[in-house]
Amino acid sequence: MKKKTVALFLAAALTTAMLGGCGNGNGQAQGNEAAGQDTGADETQDAADGVTEEGADSTTDAGAAGAVYKVGIVQFVDDASLNQIEASIEKELDAKAAELGVTFDYGDYTYNGQADSTVLNQIATELVASEVDVIVPIATPAAMIMQNATEDNQIPVVFSAVSDPVGAGLVESMEAPGSNITGTSDALNTEAIMDLIVAANPEIKKIGLLYSKSEDSSKTPVEAAKAYCADKGIEVVEKTGTTNDEVSLAADALIAGGAEAVFTPTDNTVMTAELAIYEKFIEAGVPHYGGADSFALNGAFLGYGVNYEELGTATADMVVDVLVNGAEPASMAVVTLDNGIATVNTETAEGIGLDYSMFAGMCTELREIVTAEEFE
Repeated sequence: MKKKTVALFLAAALTTAMLGGCGNGNGQAQGNEAAGQDTGADETQDAADGVTEEGADSTTDAGAAGAVYKVGIVQFVDDASLNQIEASIEKELDAKAAELGVTFDYGDYTYNGQADSTVLNQIATELVASEVDVIVPIATPAAMIMQNATEDNQIPVVFSAVSDPVGAGLVESMEAPGSNITGTSDALNTEAIMDLIVAANPEIKKIGLLYSKSEDSSKTPVEAAKAYCADKGIEVVEKTGTTNDEVSLAADALIAGGAEAVFTPTDNTVMTAELAIYEKFIEAGVPHYGGADSFALNGAFLGYGVNYEELGTATADMVVDVLVNGAEPASMAVVTLDNGIATVNTETAEGIGLDYSMFAGMCTELREIVTAEEFE
């Protein structure tokens, strides 16, 4: 299924706004009514392998057979991790649809905001006018805009890949989100990834921080990294960027400033620029550590965090729970997964001459990868 292009969407949004929307919006109501007639026991399953028991289990209910649910999917920007999440969400929704005898119609309601808040707000307007039954924003900026767009109409929102839902103001707490929103988090263990940096270079004196100030997901891990370095007596040099060109210049500045390693949290702005900067770090012999495996896929030395395919599956299972079983987002705990997976780019490791064998005992899993644009 091909995502709608922004250009086509902009024209469509104006047309839809004039027409006032034509969706029937009855998928959730039909599903909930049918679910209420089911006298059989629900079948409960984990949202995904490795899900931490902070999230509610996903249940399935065959009582909604025949229902059609309109699912809006909003990806913040094109990058390997977010693309993988979207594909996983759609794959799981298709599997659940076949299992339950229902239809999850996402084909007409899937958009990519291309990191543009104006476009994301227009997408939100379009989805509300279409009376979708649920909105699934992927990444923090998209989730925040979709939350604002649904405050009055209370369309359920099930986000994916939000690193700090509480800090971003999306939920009241991880256990009880409140209102109409819940989802899955790719929260990063900053201390763990900083431990890897020090293990690879016990004599390190200066660490660079590369991130975008425009992304709320970067704020908490950047502050945690600063605190870690202060405690270890390690100097910190910060550089930021909001475009690919700015990120590239920031990378140059970190290298020129003597950074011996560079850390980037789960920052989509830097992620989209990784293919343009990773060779700079290799040539300088500076390992770049990122808060997602897609960083390593796109050339960084190491990516650390969750399995994004499993995160997408868990997100889709929560969507099914809301639509088919009538679960209330307000009381559905945010789901977190094992975030201790280290992915090393073996080509980059060889290029900078860095041994990473010591990482095996410091993470839940150590994976190897080579440079590519997208996951297979």
